[in-house]
Amino acid sequence: MSESIEQPGRLLAVSDLHVHHAENRRILAEELLPQSPEDWLIVAGDVSETVDQIEWALGLLRDRFAQVIWVPGNHELWTPQGDEVQLRGEARYRHLVEICRRLGVLTPEDPYAVWRGAGGPVVIAPLFVLYDYSFRLPGLSREAAMEQAYESGVVCTDEFLLHPEPYPDAAAWCEARVSWTEQRLAALDPALPTVLVNHFPLVREDTAILRYPQFAQWCGTERTADWHRRFRAAAVVYGHLHIPRTTVHDGVRFEEVSIGYPREYGRRGFPRGLLREVLPPAAATG
Repeated sequence: MSESIEQPGRLLAVSDLHVHHAENRRILAEELLPQSPEDWLIVAGDVSETVDQIEWALGLLRDRFAQVIWVPGNHELWTPQGDEVQLRGEARYRHLVEICRRLGVLTPEDPYAVWRGAGGPVVIAPLFVLYDYSFRLPGLSREAAMEQAYESGVVCTDEFLLHPEPYPDAAAWCEARVSWTEQRLAALDPALPTVLVNHFPLVREDTAILRYPQFAQWCGTERTADWHRRFRAAAVVYGHLHIPRTTVHDGVRFEEVSIGYPREYGRRGFPRGLLREVLPPAAATG
């Protein structure tokens, strides 16, 4: 492995900004600030639900940080009636990618950047991997798990607002994204570790904390369960669960970096701050 080129700055991460909430817009405007002009920021999805707000928020962050790296969450992929942009599915995602490119924000479609600050060199790999309902409750078919979710009233809004066109469903879109992403990751320099960034958890175990286990089927795919080992992850960054914490799997740190909704963080607060430090690695995790 090549030697690290030490430079100032930290690799930071945040997700689930949900700036359609006024308090979250205030947090973004006033509190999500770098400590150094060399800081990089990972934004792990769910910035907002309308294209104009997504562009505003990412543009603001790009003006502050040396580099911003974004992956889509499920909310960015929604097509709500109130959005002037009514693109659906793959077309909507590609539209957001083009906006990011105009802003100078890296996406899962761009060449992977290499962090060369403290803890580096490390390849930062933003992923767009959806879910295929395989995180469902054990022993249930996909159809039975969905029926149980509807009976319990715990159904992700994706079923109504996320249109996977041109794919027949989210699982088929997920399959295509997993296959393409695996090829990209396998082609990386095997001497370099990675930071894997996805909106959804890469391992099922991280969904065990959910209050409603039915919701886990909208949270990832079993296809990524070994990616942190196969692709030499120094850390994994994700969001979606709105339960910020650090877990460790096979010696690898998994950082859930959500801000979430005001009703959630109003209860729990942010004991470790709004921006999670990914690199340099902390002395201890937990």
